[in-house]
Amino acid sequence: MPYISNTDREREEMLKEIGVSKFEELVVDIPEKFRLKELMNLDAPMSELELSKRVFALTGKNKCTNVFNSFMGGGIYEHFIPAAVDTIISRPEFLTAYTPYQAEVSQGTLQAIYEYQSMICDLTGMEISNAGMYDGASATAEAIIMSIRKTRKSKAIIAGTINPRYKEVIKSYTEGLGIEIEYVPAVNGIIKPEDIEKAICEKTSCVVMQTPNYFGNFEDMFAMDEIIHKTKALFIAVVDPTSLAVMNAPCEYNADIVVGEGQALGNKPYFGGPLFGFLATKMEYNRMMPGRIVGETVDADGKRAFALTLQAREQHIRRDKATSNICSNQALCVLAATVYMSLLGKAGLLEIANQSATKAKYLADGISKIDGYSLAFNHPFFKEFTIKTPMKASVLKDKLLKKNIFAGIDLAEVGEENMLLIAVTEKKSKNDLDAFITALKEVNND
Repeated sequence: MPYISNTDREREEMLKEIGVSKFEELVVDIPEKFRLKELMNLDAPMSELELSKRVFALTGKNKCTNVFNSFMGGGIYEHFIPAAVDTIISRPEFLTAYTPYQAEVSQGTLQAIYEYQSMICDLTGMEISNAGMYDGASATAEAIIMSIRKTRKSKAIIAGTINPRYKEVIKSYTEGLGIEIEYVPAVNGIIKPEDIEKAICEKTSCVVMQTPNYFGNFEDMFAMDEIIHKTKALFIAVVDPTSLAVMNAPCEYNADIVVGEGQALGNKPYFGGPLFGFLATKMEYNRMMPGRIVGETVDADGKRAFALTLQAREQHIRRDKATSNICSNQALCVLAATVYMSLLGKAGLLEIANQSATKAKYLADGISKIDGYSLAFNHPFFKEFTIKTPMKASVLKDKLLKKNIFAGIDLAEVGEENMLLIAVTEKKSKNDLDAFITALKEVNND
């Protein structure tokens, strides 16, 4: 956005209109220690040409995945995205559109959201999906609150194997709401069903399980179903959408609410965002869902039309009685996912899942043959796995960075200094995988 200057006279007129005499009165609630006391030490003014060169010089310092061999994951993945996705979402009627409150003038956007909801239901096997959430973490937190609203109980049991970022968001969401959060610790990289059974009590509103979990391992969701549904608690499943092309759909193990991060569906990793979350559930819980829902109807002429439905859930109508404070469905990211899934179809998603799983297995086997390295857990995995390293993972990552490799995620964040979380997608060639294995052997001998 261009910089628009104001003269002293114009500033005086604005302050007078607002009802204050000086600018300082507008920031009186900001503590003094946070206020700028002197002018910032900025560079001299530049021309547009000079500034453009400067910006490109700075962005050139970024270490991007187009140049580096990346095995980063942990919830954000680098999958191939057909060029048509960016072309379609860059159309001005999509790129510049705002939230579709006025359904009659937003038919294109509403139809795209409706198609997205249908695809998420097809992918998860659930009966109804909303229009999208901020990200997978907030979708998980919203699902917990949704379960509290449904069961009128105050305790949520959460698998200790879920993404650490999700834990942080859940804490922020639930603080002050009187919700008791209990994490069940992992045993050898997974959650033991009997530990979930011990944790459940009469106050339990839901149990949250992630599969594949943060370590990449599959959890026994069918065993969890039997345990959880002996009580009146709800079963919340956190899933990777690309895994559902080859794994059991959440409906098969009777999940009540299904959530997850949708970035892998046609959205680039960028710098860790923007993202979008998805949330789908059983039809009986439709009035408890957060976020928007687009429905199909007919107009006055009997023609097919789309509209926001069950709007009494939303804060622009119900205010404090709304089912959530979600005020955006990340429409552009959701549109990218819709276009992506449309282009790939079921066969394409299956191919991506199969390639990711096969290449992850190849890399895991190759690394396990290197002296000092081994798989951290003896469990099935999808496209992500954890290895034990002969040195601190942080040291290993730094050494591999010098070889233009993003090695993965240092699991010191979850208390494991000698473990590395590695992700593999269909974008990795055999040469990429072999180069990683060779680099590990080389740094091992340094």
